[in-house]
Amino acid sequence: MSKRFVAIWFRHLKTDWFIRRQPQLKNAPFVLASPDHGRIVISAANIKAETLGVYAGMVVADARAMISSLQVLDDKPALSNKLLTGIAEWCIRFTPAVAIDEPDGLILHVTGCAHLWGGEEKYLREIGNRLAAFGYDNRVAMADTIGTAWGIARFGQGPLIIEPGQQTAALLSLPAAALRIEPIIVERLEKLGLGQVNNFINIPGPSLRRRFGPQLLQRINQALGQEEEWITPVQPIELYQERLPCMEPIVTATGIEIALTRLLDTLCQRLKQEQKGLRSASFKGYRMDGKIEKIEIGTNRPSCNAIHLFKLFENKIDSIEPALGIELFTLEALKLEDLTNVQENLWENNGGLGDTGLSELLDRIAGKIGAASINRYIPDEHYWPERSYRIAASVNEKLQTVWRIGRPRPLQMLSRPQPIEVTAPIPDYPPMMFRYKGKLHKIIKADGPERIEQEWWLQNGQHRDYYYVEDEAGKRFWLFRSGHYDAAKSYQWFIHGFFA
Repeated sequence: MSKRFVAIWFRHLKTDWFIRRQPQLKNAPFVLASPDHGRIVISAANIKAETLGVYAGMVVADARAMISSLQVLDDKPALSNKLLTGIAEWCIRFTPAVAIDEPDGLILHVTGCAHLWGGEEKYLREIGNRLAAFGYDNRVAMADTIGTAWGIARFGQGPLIIEPGQQTAALLSLPAAALRIEPIIVERLEKLGLGQVNNFINIPGPSLRRRFGPQLLQRINQALGQEEEWITPVQPIELYQERLPCMEPIVTATGIEIALTRLLDTLCQRLKQEQKGLRSASFKGYRMDGKIEKIEIGTNRPSCNAIHLFKLFENKIDSIEPALGIELFTLEALKLEDLTNVQENLWENNGGLGDTGLSELLDRIAGKIGAASINRYIPDEHYWPERSYRIAASVNEKLQTVWRIGRPRPLQMLSRPQPIEVTAPIPDYPPMMFRYKGKLHKIIKADGPERIEQEWWLQNGQHRDYYYVEDEAGKRFWLFRSGHYDAAKSYQWFIHGFFA
């Protein structure tokens, strides 16, 4: 299949934009102007002004002499680029590859796209009509090459769709300027009577290069498809993106779900074939009014399970506002990882952290309460209890050390030990009673001490002697004394945790 390109030419780009913002200008002659070497020169004129003989490059004083009612507005620097960028991003609904062609055009790489609109004629008509509805005067042409499409859009008098392989015939009747060459080269060609492409297209290449420079020959070869030409899209084309144009605007949640299901099935089938799974994905809906609705999901492990991924998106579909309707849906895999097959043991009931069901459960919980609310804790290589664990970087992070399970640890541990008042015999006996938050607890059972030193290379300080105690109400606590008993009573008791 040959490549197909669309060129869009906005004949009055900047003035059309001013009319959109100030509708009262529509039927009035006006121009945009800017200072140039001490003069005010016209940079753009609207259709009304052009029909009265005003054109870009004319001095404002001369134009006002011709049209007394002419309105002169200040031109805005970089306005063309800003407008073209915005329109190009809107045109992504027609193809993922849209490039700016300054100062007044766009280039679309549309290979394989037209059939989604029912053929090239309907495709081009849809693009032109939609842009015209926004108020932009435009011409849209399609051909096998960028150069031919560009020339036809600006200078073509016949059909705006050039059939595959017919670019040479389409170019013959066009003026030399249709090849996108410098004005000085166009002027030299016209002086020699070579004003049309058919006058010089058959001249040997070395002769053209020697007389007019390399640009003319390059542009001819590009327009004829003999030399490759690329565009730089305003948004990079994602390798793992699926698109679903809609013949009729979608306004219901059911329609959105159907579109999402189809895109997920297509993308997941492709990922399975390439042994990849997505870690994050973005689902976008391009609305009729030009706005884009977007929802995103993430997974703990790479996944290409379409049913599971749909459930993650399903919780967020209600946040999509279709307004007048969504005409294009896209699904993009933002982050991918290689998918590894996990060997399951049929004789074991528990799958551990590698269990796919656990990973999918965590994904669904994260979709409802946020991934930041889910943490996995793993052992760290420190002695003090509050330093002996840390939050894992991921669910699948491997342990660098083992959990210390030789002595019991409380289910609930305070992030910082709290000081308490303790009555205890000496030396090294468990406490008899303690007061915590104003309440007195009488201890009836106790075990200990368990001495835990701190790392000398981190900080200097006293050791801790931990005790497991139970009060008269059956509640159990984890207490410790910091340092040895001494006559000056420099030691201090703390509560550090609670057992179930």
